[in-house]
Amino acid sequence: MEQAIIIAASAVGAGLAIGLAAIGAGIGNGTVTSKAIEGMARQPEAKGTILVNMLISVGLIESIPIIAAVIAIVLVFANPFIK
Repeated sequence: MEQAIIIAASAVGAGLAIGLAAIGAGIGNGTVTSKAIEGMARQPEAKGTILVNMLISVGLIESIPIIAAVIAIVLVFANPFIK
């Protein structure tokens, strides 16, 4: 019984981790992209620099859901809380 509760809680935690990370990354990517486009519209001569910085930022933001997915996989398949 106790092991079933731990497995269920791990599945819920994994779902929450991936869901919240995806929401956060989506909001972050949208903000970064909108500000980059706004900056390019204001200073077209700095387009290359702004684009490179935007792509690096988006890549770093996307690493958060990947880390959350790894944690979720560990919780579901290699659960350290189960004896």
